[in-house]
Amino acid sequence: MTTKTDPPAGATAPPAEPNSRREFLMKAGIGAGVVALVGQAGASLRSLVPNVSYDAPTTVKLGAPTDFPDGMKFLPDERLFVFREGKTFHAISAVCTHLGCTVRAEALSKVEEASVEGKPLRLTHRFQCPCHGSKYSGDGTNETGPAPKPLAWYQLSVAADDGQLVVDLAQEVGHDFRLTVA
Repeated sequence: MTTKTDPPAGATAPPAEPNSRREFLMKAGIGAGVVALVGQAGASLRSLVPNVSYDAPTTVKLGAPTDFPDGMKFLPDERLFVFREGKTFHAISAVCTHLGCTVRAEALSKVEEASVEGKPLRLTHRFQCPCHGSKYSGDGTNETGPAPKPLAWYQLSVAADDGQLVVDLAQEVGHDFRLTVA
């Protein structure tokens, strides 16, 4: 019968199994590699989503109502015609509904009175697209040419903080819309 004896004093314990250390290092390396790949894949996918929108803002301050003369004022940066009659304003898009060219305003030789959706409107201009010849009446209604629909009218309001006219280029309104400034 053999008996187990304690190791003599000063002797070291037997070394740990080399396979368990090797397995631990292998698993740690594989785990670190997987974490790195997942992190890189996440960063790659995130790079497809922009941090900044480069679109023009849809709500734009146009200026004080007193900056607008009676009649029409063209704002090229917004591609917008703003009409003023006394204290009443409305805004018509200058973007042709055919292919997006900027239409030109032509002054009428004589002011015309019209009823647009039940409201009176003084027509001082008509619009023409230089690209393909579409013609619009003074209220933006398409008359001739390839343009499939009328020019858009946009929502106008007055900013509460500084009293400037504000246009919302994402909100079309009916041709009966008028903003009266106090």
